[in-house]
Amino acid sequence: MPALMTIIDFCTLAQSSPPAAGSGGLWGLFVQSFDFFTILLLLGSVIGVAVIVVCIIEVRAANIVPAALSGRLLDLARAARWQDVDLAVRDDDSLLSRVIRPALALTGRDRAAIRDAAELAASEESARWFRKIDLLSVIGNLGPLIGLAGTVWGMILAFTSLGESGGQAGPADLSLGISKALFHTLLGLCLAIPCLLVYGIYRNVVDRLCTRATVVAAEIVERIPAREDARA
Repeated sequence: MPALMTIIDFCTLAQSSPPAAGSGGLWGLFVQSFDFFTILLLLGSVIGVAVIVVCIIEVRAANIVPAALSGRLLDLARAARWQDVDLAVRDDDSLLSRVIRPALALTGRDRAAIRDAAELAASEESARWFRKIDLLSVIGNLGPLIGLAGTVWGMILAFTSLGESGGQAGPADLSLGISKALFHTLLGLCLAIPCLLVYGIYRNVVDRLCTRATVVAAEIVERIPAREDARA
């Protein structure tokens, strides 16, 4: 109980005291709190920005299920022009083409084998697109934890300094020490919020586009000639 009262009095005194002179606001706190945890948070920020840029550039309908290509492939499949379908998907790198190519390679085989090839390709390609944004979730969840670890470490140092000084540290010094410790938590939240926001947005985009591509591919795959069709 005495220790708890000491901590409460310490925090109350620190909160009621102004920051030390020359702290320079947030930038001053950033400079003074720069340590290993700050480096990790800055590194996470750089990686997060890079992943967001990649998402903006790559996660588009044109790279997953191009409208013009999907319409053309449906028309060719309905007309049973499979050689033209093969030419259309051969050099295209969209998810739609990547799903159809393995199924076309099995033309004339069992219907079940054709479906399995398409389903396996669809699963692999969908996972590949989701992996492009998964790193944002990892960074967004780790950011606050790293910031909290930095805050705990800063508080430990602040209370250690208080103990070594025999309780003679001034309110301004204690206030600055706590501010520096809490600044890590602020950095962690500033890292997590945009990463998780962009992750949530692009996860819905990837899910919607991959589902659309799978539906279009399924209709085309079902029209691919199979062994059962020849028997009939």
